[in-house]
Amino acid sequence: MARGDGRLNHDLLPGEKGPQDACGVFGVWAPGEEVSKLTFYGLYALQHRGQEAAGIAVSNGEQILVFKDTGLVSQVFDESALESLQGHIAVGHARYSTTGGGGWENAQPTLGDTAGGTVALAHNGNLTNLFELRDLQAERYPHSERPVLPGRPSPSELARGNTTDTAILTALFAGDPDHTLEATAAEVLPHVQGAFSLVFMDEHTLYAARDPQGIRPLVLGRLERGWVVASETPALDIVGASFVREIEPGELIAIDADGLRSTRFAEAKPKGCVFEYVYLARPDTSISGKVVQEARVEMGRVLAREHPVEADLVIPTPESGTPAAIGYAEESGIPYGQGMVKNSYVGRTFIQPNQTIRQLGIRLKLNPLKHVVAGKRLVVVDDSIVRGNTQRALIRMLREAGAAEIHVRISSPPVKWPCFYGIDFATRAELIANGLSVEDVAQSIGADSLGYISPEGMIAATDQPAERLCTACFSGSYPVPLNDLDRLGDHAMDKPRIPITPVSRSDAAQGAQQ
Repeated sequence: MARGDGRLNHDLLPGEKGPQDACGVFGVWAPGEEVSKLTFYGLYALQHRGQEAAGIAVSNGEQILVFKDTGLVSQVFDESALESLQGHIAVGHARYSTTGGGGWENAQPTLGDTAGGTVALAHNGNLTNLFELRDLQAERYPHSERPVLPGRPSPSELARGNTTDTAILTALFAGDPDHTLEATAAEVLPHVQGAFSLVFMDEHTLYAARDPQGIRPLVLGRLERGWVVASETPALDIVGASFVREIEPGELIAIDADGLRSTRFAEAKPKGCVFEYVYLARPDTSISGKVVQEARVEMGRVLAREHPVEADLVIPTPESGTPAAIGYAEESGIPYGQGMVKNSYVGRTFIQPNQTIRQLGIRLKLNPLKHVVAGKRLVVVDDSIVRGNTQRALIRMLREAGAAEIHVRISSPPVKWPCFYGIDFATRAELIANGLSVEDVAQSIGADSLGYISPEGMIAATDQPAERLCTACFSGSYPVPLNDLDRLGDHAMDKPRIPITPVSRSDAAQGAQQ
């Protein structure tokens, strides 16, 4: 769900970890435009998809410069940093870590040498055959310790520190000395499994590719003097680009001075992530022709039909439950109200709360309107329950404020399975709905009643056929094979054999790749 401050809705308790958003990617090819600033604003519109790190790489046709660091987009970049990134092609990334730990060394875009220059790559998603790909790299490029080019670090130095699946892709794209980046990408992509929406470039061309299932979103937009590729449509809006179409599953596009060209590296087998509709995407995003806000309101209407209750007031969990709460109130006839106030300026912080503040828990971010909820029978609407800690704290807080009854309604089915395609849920053992009945979950969080939307009701609200959606986190049916399942996770590639260039702030001003 989108936040005005670009921070996670589920990050309500110190140390509590909800369903963390997938990453955001942005690319632009626009001669004559300030592409670094366009990318900055594009990433700003995608901040909800990742808050750990941000980076922008820019090409002027001769060299690629990169600037990246940990933090929010507005913290990483200032005017001087953007002014140092001059060119006509840019790739940007806002990161939440899934494969590979957090930290500066894993920030994107990642860089690597190609036959003709440099590749800069940004990735949204998660790959499921990492070790097969690393073996493929060793097989295809057995002499990766190739002679060092003048002015460039050796491959072993390039490899230091990066532990992401994006690094594997960059190595495969960059490793072939006999082919162009476009030819290499077309040859490598059919071997890649999992979720990937990619935006990458060399010195002259912007590329974008999407996995055959199209699990994570990726859209194409048109500027007056160029093209834009982004994770979500609001990123097009903020830079004044008109929506053209979605990048098709299994499609590779290239944009350069000759225009836009499209090729297919795999047959399309659409399985878009249904959780984009439930929570991940901004409400003003359009996916497959459906505005996400409309889908979420409809989910609330379905909830009211499936789980009616006598109550005095419908309130959302700010802000992730707001659209569904509106729909629930409309359908049920129960008044909608604001029962809690959120402090929009409290987000992730490096300052850890002391014990006194920690005991206040959720009050750091939410506080009830006592005069609104006191004595009322409440319907509290949220988008999902993961561990249950946030809902448990919310319900305790509302009861202390005088609520007479609390009936929780959730606009997604029970989350029972982890996601291996770019959403960092808790482990299966930590998911509260795994092994507990609905009644048991209600008792655990302290609710008078609990109702989840049905899978059929959720899917109907998206206006998409069930066979075109991935519902693995609810059903356990994974549309892409999970190879090396026991080794998938945050630090799966802690010792990669990967030629990647980490570039610091000081390096960026001098040019990371010449």
